[in-house]
Amino acid sequence: MKKIYPFLDGAIPVEFIAKSIQSHTFKTDIGGHSIFLGQVREDIIEGKEVEGIEFTSYQEMAIDKLSQIREETFKKYDLLCMHVYHSLGMVKTGGICLFVFTSSKHRKPAMLACDELVEKVKKELPIWGKEIFTDTSYQWKENKL
Repeated sequence: MKKIYPFLDGAIPVEFIAKSIQSHTFKTDIGGHSIFLGQVREDIIEGKEVEGIEFTSYQEMAIDKLSQIREETFKKYDLLCMHVYHSLGMVKTGGICLFVFTSSKHRKPAMLACDELVEKVKKELPIWGKEIFTDTSYQWKENKL
């Protein structure tokens, strides 16, 4: 099982995303890509404004679990390429915190795999988000589908 390091410190830079997309233009066997970008919202919760989310993880377990999920997803869908990156540390509102990018010969496998990967990352990986409010208080974030 191939292990990957899926974490980036802070918000995922748009240049990183653009470079990932650009690198696939040379892969001429790919016919479809699907991309999901998770962005931190400026929610108002009980009258308090979210300034950002601070992400933490049990990294070793998350890497093992994501490697397993990647292997299962490659077997289930006819994918040619897959990338999954998640932020650690503080990501301010508007920042990208999750980047999932799948590629296949045809669009449908890429789209289905991308959607399934996002759901599994949110449900199965030991990654937690603490919503930091503008008044410096916080609460642990609950993932909603």
